[in-house]
Amino acid sequence: MKIVPFFLLLGFRMLTAQISPSDQTEVLKSLEKKAQMGQASLVKNIPLKNIGPSIMSGRVVDVAVNPKSPIEFYVAYASGGLWYTNNNGTTFTPIMDNTPTQNIGDIAVHWESGTIYVGTGENNASRSTYAGIGILKSTDQGKTWSNMGLPDSHHIGRILINPDNPNDVVVGVVGHLYSTNAERGLYKSADGGKTWKKTLFVGDDTGIIDVAHAPKNFNIMYAAAWQKDRKAWDFLSNGNLSGIYKSTDAGTSWKKITTPQSGFPTGEGVGRIGLAVYDDNTVYAVHDNQFRRAKQDNDVKEKEGLQKEDFKAMDTEAFLKLSDKQLNDFLKTNNFQEKYRAENVKQMVRSGAVKPADLASYLEDANALLFDTPVIGAEVYKSMDGGVSWKKQNQDYIDGLYYSYGYYFAQINVDPSNVDKIYLAGVPLLKSNDGGKTYMAVNEDNVHSDHHALWINPDRSGHLINGNDGGLNISYDDGESWIKNNSPIVGQFYAINVDNQEPYNVYGGLQDNGVWMGPHNAEENREWYQSGQYPWKSILGGDGMQVQIDSRNPNIVYTGFQFGNYFRLDLETGKRNYIQPKHELGESPYRFNWQTPILLSSHNQDILYLGGNKLHRSLDQGDTWETISPDLTMGGKRGNVAYGTLTTISESPFKFGLIYTGSDDGLVQVSTNGGGSWDLISGSFPKDLWVSRVAASKHKKERVYVTLNGYRWDDFTPYIYVSEDYGKTWKSIANTIPTSSVNVILEDPENENLLFVGTDNGLYVSFDRGGSWEVFDNGLPYVAVHDLVIQEKAKHLLVGTHGRSIYKANISTLQQMTPRALESKLKLFELTDIKHSSRWGNPRSSWSRAQTPGLDITFYTTKKGPFKAIVLSEDDIVVSETEINGDKGFNILSFDVAFSKIGKDNYLKQHKTKLSEAEDGKTYLPKGTYVVKISGNGITESTTFKID
Repeated sequence: MKIVPFFLLLGFRMLTAQISPSDQTEVLKSLEKKAQMGQASLVKNIPLKNIGPSIMSGRVVDVAVNPKSPIEFYVAYASGGLWYTNNNGTTFTPIMDNTPTQNIGDIAVHWESGTIYVGTGENNASRSTYAGIGILKSTDQGKTWSNMGLPDSHHIGRILINPDNPNDVVVGVVGHLYSTNAERGLYKSADGGKTWKKTLFVGDDTGIIDVAHAPKNFNIMYAAAWQKDRKAWDFLSNGNLSGIYKSTDAGTSWKKITTPQSGFPTGEGVGRIGLAVYDDNTVYAVHDNQFRRAKQDNDVKEKEGLQKEDFKAMDTEAFLKLSDKQLNDFLKTNNFQEKYRAENVKQMVRSGAVKPADLASYLEDANALLFDTPVIGAEVYKSMDGGVSWKKQNQDYIDGLYYSYGYYFAQINVDPSNVDKIYLAGVPLLKSNDGGKTYMAVNEDNVHSDHHALWINPDRSGHLINGNDGGLNISYDDGESWIKNNSPIVGQFYAINVDNQEPYNVYGGLQDNGVWMGPHNAEENREWYQSGQYPWKSILGGDGMQVQIDSRNPNIVYTGFQFGNYFRLDLETGKRNYIQPKHELGESPYRFNWQTPILLSSHNQDILYLGGNKLHRSLDQGDTWETISPDLTMGGKRGNVAYGTLTTISESPFKFGLIYTGSDDGLVQVSTNGGGSWDLISGSFPKDLWVSRVAASKHKKERVYVTLNGYRWDDFTPYIYVSEDYGKTWKSIANTIPTSSVNVILEDPENENLLFVGTDNGLYVSFDRGGSWEVFDNGLPYVAVHDLVIQEKAKHLLVGTHGRSIYKANISTLQQMTPRALESKLKLFELTDIKHSSRWGNPRSSWSRAQTPGLDITFYTTKKGPFKAIVLSEDDIVVSETEINGDKGFNILSFDVAFSKIGKDNYLKQHKTKLSEAEDGKTYLPKGTYVVKISGNGITESTTFKID
C-alpha cells in the first residue's frame, strides 16, 4: 500500500518569503542605539516594578548542573533569561538582565573555569519563539558578558564545550524560524568564540537542532539536522534533508549516517530528531516521524457510533436512512449548535440546503486538521555500532507524547549509569527501563506538561532536574514525587487587563499557563506557604488569552484559551458559560486566531465583540451572537495553522458602532455604522504583515492608531501609524524606535500626546504623539512586551511581558507633561500625603525588620546639573537638605521622612517638644505640614505634603 506523506496533503514547501528578513547588522546597531537612547532617556529614572506572578513560571529550555555539587545550577528560560542558584533552587538570581536579550535556546557551562556560553534565540519553533543575537559568553560566572558572534543564527539548537578545554566549542545553529538564511549548521571554535568555522552546512532551510558527544570522548559527536519551513499559515516540520551526522574529530568534519541502508527513516517525512549518547558506540535518537501511518486491516478497531469521515462520501439516501438516535449522538458529541438535531438536519439534507459532507466540513477548521493528522509520530531508535546501523525500539506507537506538536519537543536522555534507562520529553515526561520498548509516565503531581529539559545525576540515578512550560521541578525518587522550584518571575503573558476595584486587580493570559488574576499591590514573598493564600489565582486553564472585565460587576469576566475558546465566568458563583460563536451548517468554519480578540463595548457592558475571520457581536453577554461583517481578511491560505483571522478590535469611545479591526494578513477595516458596511483602510501599508494592534483614540473621534508586526517573516522593522481621518490617510510615527517588532500601542487617557509602545525587546514612551520616543526601561530587561493597560484612577501603567511577568509604573507625572511643561527649566510635581506611624524605624520584635517610610520627590528639568533640595517645617525650619546631580528629564529624590542631624537641632531650638529617636537611629518627622523646595538651573520650585 502506498503511504501518502502528510506534507503532500497540506501543501508545498515555501522557500521564498514575500517580505525580506531584517539585516542582522542593522539589528545589532539598533541594540546599540537603544542602549544609547536609554542613557539619555527623559524617563530613565522612572522605575518599573515587577509585580509578579511567579508560581506558574514560564517555559524552560535548558538546565546546566554542576555534577560535583548538584545544588548549584543554571536554568535557561525561553524568553525570561538565565537564572542561577547555589542552594538547590530555593532562590534564584537572574544573571543576564544587563544583556541585550532574554531569549535563550541553549546554555553550556565549563564548571572548572566558570565559563558560560549562551546560545540566544529559542530552539523550539513555537508561535512565540523569539530570535537571538548569537553567542553570549561569560568567564566570570555571569557577572559580565561578551557577544562572540554568529549574530544571524537567530536560534541556537545546542552548545557543546570540550570538558578539557573551555575554548573548544561546538554550536548547532537552527537558523531563522520564518525565512531561509546561510548562517545555520554546525560551527566550531578553537579560541573560545573569537573565530568560528562552519564545519557542516546542509541547506539554507536546514539547521542543526541537537548535538551530543560521547561522555568520555569529545571526538565522537552526533548532530541532528532539521529541515523545516514555518509560515504564519503553515508549518512543514520535516524534509529529506533532515537526518543524523557523525564526527570523529570533535566536530571538524562530518558524515551523514542515516542512509537508506542504516535502518533509520529517510526522506520527506523525517522531522525533528533528539540525541542521547551513552558511550563511544551506543547512541539513542528520538524522531518525530511525519510519514503517515499505514492502515493495516488487523489494526483497525471498530469505532462506536458515527465518525466525521463517514459523511464525506455518504449520499443523501444513505444519510436519510440513519437512525435519529445515531445521528443525534454524533451531533451532540461533536458540539453542533443546539438547533442542529436529527430531524431538522435531515430536512435540510432532504431539501438540498446542505449535503451530508457538510457535517464533516463543519468540524474541519485548520486547528482540527492539525490534530486529526494520523502521522507515525514519536519513535525511538538505538545504535550499538556508533550509528552505522539503527534499530527501532518501540513496537507500538508512542501516542500521547507529541500529539501533533512533535516539532516542539524531541528531547531524549539516557541515564549515565544505566544504558537501558531512557527518558522522553513531550507533553508528558516518559521513562523506559528496557531501552525504549515500553514506557511509563513520571510527571506526577506538581509537574506541568510540555517538557524541554532534563538533567540526570550521573552519581545518583533517580535524581532528576526537569524543565517544562511550567518552570522547574526536582525529583530524588526517579519521578515518583517532585519539588516545584518556581521563585523566578518569568511568566509569559500574551494579554493583560485591570478592573476598577480597590485595590484593583490585574488579569492576564499566559502561554500554556492559563488565565490568572491578582491584586496589583501583592508582594512576592513566601508567607503564602504558611497562610495557604497565594495572592494570584488561576481562573482558567489552557493557553490563556485576552481578558475583559464587566465594569459594573468585576465578578463577570470574559476570557478563554487558544483558537477562540472563550467563556463568560462568574467568579462569585464559579459558573462558566462557553460563548464561542458557531457557524451555520453548510458554511465554512470560522477561523479563529491563536489569540482571538474580544472587546466589551464601552457604551454598553452587555455588548461583546469577538473576532474570527468575521466580526461577531453579542447583545446579551455572549449568550447569542450575530455576525456583523463579511470576511474581513484576505480569505485564508492553505495550511495547518488558522490564518486569515482577526487579531485586534477597537471601538471608538465617541460613537457606538465606530469599529476598527485588524487581521493577521495585513488588513485594517472600519465600520462607522455598527457593522452595516465596512471600508478597507490599509491600502497604503506594507503588505501581508500581522496587524498587532488597532486603537481608536480616546481624545479625538477621527484619530486611530495601528501597529504592524513582521515577526512571522523575520522582519523586525517597527511599523507604527496614526490617522486623523478615520484611516483615509496615514502617517508613520515609528521614527526613532530601534529595530524591533511592535506588539502594542497605548494612548494615555488623560494626555493625548502621551503614547506607549511595546516591542519584542522593550518599552517606549512618546510625549509628542510619536514625533520622538524615549526608552522606558528602568528595572525592565530587554524582554518582549506583549500588552499594555492603564489603570486610570491609580494612574498606573501595567506592562505585560512575555518572559518576565507584569511590571507597574506610576505615570502620574508623565501625564502632566504638556508641550509647555516639556520646556520647563524646572518642574516640581505635587506630593501625596502620608500617614504617620509610631512604628517607623522600630521593629515589631527583636528579630523583625523595622518599618521605614519614604517619600519620592519627583522633578523635571531640561538641563542636567546640580540641584539642592530643602525640606522645611510649616514655620520655615529646615529639617533636612541635600544636593543631587539631576539628569535631563525626570528625577526622583527618595526622602526618608527623617530629620537630618542639623535639622533636628534647629527644630528643637524652636520647639519645646520631645523627639524620640527610633531604634534604627533616625528621628522621624512628627505630624504636620512640610514644604519641599528644589533649586537648580536658575529656578526654585516648591510644593507641600502632610504627615497626618
